[in-house]
Amino acid sequence: MAFHAGYDEQTTDVYTAQFVLELTGALDVERLHDAARQLLDRHANLRAALRKAADGTPYQAIVRLAETPFEICDLSAGPDPEGAATAVAVEERRRGFDLSRPPLLRWVLVRLGEDRHHLILTNHHILLDGWSMPVLFRELLALYRRDGAALPAVRPFGDYLSWLAEADRPAAEAAWREALAGVEEPTLVAPGFTAAQTQVPERCEARIPESVVAELTALARSWGVTLNTLVQTVWGVLVGGLTG
Repeated sequence: MAFHAGYDEQTTDVYTAQFVLELTGALDVERLHDAARQLLDRHANLRAALRKAADGTPYQAIVRLAETPFEICDLSAGPDPEGAATAVAVEERRRGFDLSRPPLLRWVLVRLGEDRHHLILTNHHILLDGWSMPVLFRELLALYRRDGAALPAVRPFGDYLSWLAEADRPAAEAAWREALAGVEEPTLVAPGFTAAQTQVPERCEARIPESVVAELTALARSWGVTLNTLVQTVWGVLVGGLTG
């Protein structure tokens, strides 16, 4: 990811991720801003930057303090707040990040109307992945409720780095070489695009009738799996069929 960010400066960075949380009801904006600040203070790895030594070797740096980017955007008076909010999200994603300048995340709180907001989190994938999001938002909301004392203690990031340094690197490399043996080129699911065209992943939403959801849930239950497992399996079969 750092390689692509450094050499694809003229194109959209596909590793810029974004999550939008829809909020309804009364909202204390300053408390939410403060919760975002506490979250950054709580987790050292959220203050990480990717920099280069004098010889060009990349390294990760954790800064002691970092300002939490938190913008407030009131679109409630416009004719199409939802459309304008989408445009704000698109622009936030287009901006991307300079990996040498932490934090590699930004918050934008968009007011759509009375007691209606969108909280947009834009971050670089090198900082957070999908598995991290439930933890991050759960802690954000706990801090917003002033319930931070109930959160588990954060293990020092240095402990993880020490564990990583002690890992059997040759064995890990051998395992991955064996797993990827024979893979000589990328799999192009959408061959209509050239290698020079960077395509930003998009979301396609479809509403499934409740009757169909009930049938799928019953089918998954009969096989002893969750509905999510069933959907992921179908998706895997589809992609496998498209790619051979």
